[in-house]
Amino acid sequence: MKRALFIAGPTAGGKSAFALKAASEYDGVIINADSMQVYRDLQVITACPSELEEQQAPHRLYRFLDGAKTCSAAFWAEHAMHQIEQAWAEDKLPILVGGTGMYFKVLLDGIARVPDIPDEIRQEVRRQCAEAGSAVLHTELQMSDPVIAKRLAPGDSQRICRAVEVERATGTPLSEWQKKTEPGPMQAHDIKGAVEKFILLPEREVLYERCNRRFDLMLEEGGLREVEALLERNLSRELPVMRALGVPSLIAYLEGSNSLEKASDDAKMQTRRFAKRQLTWFRNQFSHWNTLDAQYSESYFDNLVTKLFKK
Repeated sequence: MKRALFIAGPTAGGKSAFALKAASEYDGVIINADSMQVYRDLQVITACPSELEEQQAPHRLYRFLDGAKTCSAAFWAEHAMHQIEQAWAEDKLPILVGGTGMYFKVLLDGIARVPDIPDEIRQEVRRQCAEAGSAVLHTELQMSDPVIAKRLAPGDSQRICRAVEVERATGTPLSEWQKKTEPGPMQAHDIKGAVEKFILLPEREVLYERCNRRFDLMLEEGGLREVEALLERNLSRELPVMRALGVPSLIAYLEGSNSLEKASDDAKMQTRRFAKRQLTWFRNQFSHWNTLDAQYSESYFDNLVTKLFKK
């Protein structure tokens, strides 16, 4: 029987440890569902699996894409589905783990097939956002796509830019494209009863402390050198890899704008804020998933997951 295990949740929430335990117990293949861990430039600063962890179980879709590229949710979903099918062909359990909720939604529910956006339009929109602020683009969006504008806060720069560039490039509002959503790759497989979905949601204060400690560990393990090497590539600052948590703060230090202590404090603050947004998003969007309100324990795993996936 085809089975799969999905593990989502905020950054530093314990997802990787949960996935490794499941892979060990159930002969699993761990498939990345984190939008920053796809880039080969950043291993330490995005908390990609260590060599030891990769020796414990097969890992797929980690660091497979060059930082000069942009990984869309649709692009990832196609590759993830291929890895899932490959795991099934090898009689292994595909375990998808990550903090990018949109990846899971596209894989399961599908996405509107918006045409590719020309680079010049994308860069122009991002430049305007950086110079004038997302609130200005949000005002434009209120005229061109009021449906989307109503959903987005003026400070939601990433989604506002996306909506503006789609309308400018295609002449059709994003809200209209979204009405033409195609089925997700997983919908072609009738395995709803055999896909177990978990969200790890630790207590907020515990999560914040984990975020702080993990960034300190990243610096100890060479995160600064990693960002320095990335900076030397002279990539556009608008690329996703250049906006990964911790990267802008460490770039500010490398360019002399901040002390390392200030850069570290800023990165930790941004990580905590991001984790808070993830907590809210997952609770709202994935309310039908199994929720673990505290860091998982060995006894919890043995009592619940073993019951769900009997050998």
